[in-house]
Amino acid sequence: MVYSNLQIFIVELIGTFLLVVFATGSIVYDAEVFDGKLGIPFAALAPFIALLIGVYAFGKISLAHFNPAVTIGYYITGHITKIQVVYYFTAEIIGAFLGSFFILSFVGEQANLGVNMPNYDFPIFLIFPVEVLASAMLMGVIFYVVYTKGLRGFSGVAIGGIVGLDILFLAFISGASMNPARALAPALLSGSLSDLWLYLTAPFVGTIIAAFLFRNKFQAQRASNYE
Repeated sequence: MVYSNLQIFIVELIGTFLLVVFATGSIVYDAEVFDGKLGIPFAALAPFIALLIGVYAFGKISLAHFNPAVTIGYYITGHITKIQVVYYFTAEIIGAFLGSFFILSFVGEQANLGVNMPNYDFPIFLIFPVEVLASAMLMGVIFYVVYTKGLRGFSGVAIGGIVGLDILFLAFISGASMNPARALAPALLSGSLSDLWLYLTAPFVGTIIAAFLFRNKFQAQRASNYE
């Protein structure tokens, strides 16, 4: 079944909203209620759950990007068109801001609305590559699931799982956003803009690298389908 750009827009908005509510809301809730004691494991579990829901609910309609950096990766491999990139980007940004407004209205405003923060105990020459690596691994897992028929039923577990694992093991260095929309909304609404440049650049670098690594495989697969 072919879905319209409007249908894609709607589910991407809802999915990104859900992801931002869980990903940033977990951080704010932890700060508001537990004084941050739940920490990174809780912050890793929440987006896993959100993606588990979002991928299985909306994956057949929009491929469940919920992330502008992932959208660029899919564009490079030819899965979506230029005009669809506009629909995806717009939906993802609106969904992210609605998610942050929801957190601000119903959860709280501590922890700068769950804004991503790198750990400057490490040098920026390590922080930036780690954020690139986290994003590349996310895109790589997404493509691997897409290209491997036997794994498609596990897409939500795999994609949510790699996000959770990236956060669990890499957030203490780079913040592990992997998602410019998720980073943008709380940063702008809280006024915490000093580290935003990192999350508007490194995730795109990571997903673009992964996309170029997988592009030939996708083109070969598409060609074989026409033989």
